Parts: sequence; C-alpha cells; structure tokens
Amino acid sequence: MKPTRQMKSAARFYAVQALFQMEAAGQGADTVLREFEDHRFGATYEGAEMAEGDLDLFRELVGNAVNLQAKIDQMTDRALVAKWPIARIDPTLRALFRAAGAELNEGDAPPRVVISEFVDIAKAFFPDGKEPKFVNAVLDHMAREAQPGAFS
Repeated sequence: MKPTRQMKSAARFYAVQALFQMEAAGQGADTVLREFEDHRFGATYEGAEMAEGDLDLFRELVGNAVNLQAKIDQMTDRALVAKWPIARIDPTLRALFRAAGAELNEGDAPPRVVISEFVDIAKAFFPDGKEPKFVNAVLDHMAREAQPGAFS
C-alpha cells in the first residue's frame, strides 16, 4: 500500500475510534482531536507502532461527522430496517457510519473507495462477524443517497 493511501486509511480508522470515544466518554471534539494528534498518531503500544494518519483527513472526518451528525444519522436510519434505528446499533458501527457518512457527504474520494475503506475498518473491529457485510449494504445505500450521480 502506498504511504499516502496508508495514511488516509489510518485517518479513517482513527476517526472511527475518535467518534466512538467522544460518544462513550462524553468528550468534545477538540479534546479528542488533541488526544489523538498528540498521543495516538505514530505512537507505540505494547511494542506495536501505530500508523501515522493523514491529519487533515482525520480532522475533516471528525469535524464533518460532528457538524453533519443529524443529517448522517437520518441517512443511516433510512438505510437500516425500521426496527433497527441508529440508536439501537453497536456504538462502534454508529461511529463508523458517522465517519463514512461525513466522507460520503463532504469528501473527495469516490463512493466505492469510501465504502471499501470502511468495510475494511469493520473487518478490523469485527473480524469474525457479519458486520462487514452489513456495513457494505448500509454504506452502499448511504452513498447512493449522498452522491446519486456517482452510480449512474
């Protein structure tokens, strides 16, 4: 994987983690952004070095996910079955949908790239589950709503 692509992938992964942390700990975006930038990007944990992330993309995803949360959550709800609104799904998936929704609505990457990247993130969090297929289906629906012209 090219370093630039790897940095973008890492930024997406970190954005999901940051959004999860914001919700779980009730922390604001500024606090979490600072923590990730100062202590997570490129840090070493138990002998494993964390990847450097694309800082601009990371900030953009977290900021847009926060600013567009209501819109993204509504898009996610429309992609889910009626009995499973976004409030009922796993918080990691909720963070993932918000980060992906931010990029689908405001990002420059083609929808198929965004979907592929976030399905890979789902595989990292849920290596043995059905969640990656679920993520693929939901993000496909969200992408078609956010960028209908990209699928014609």
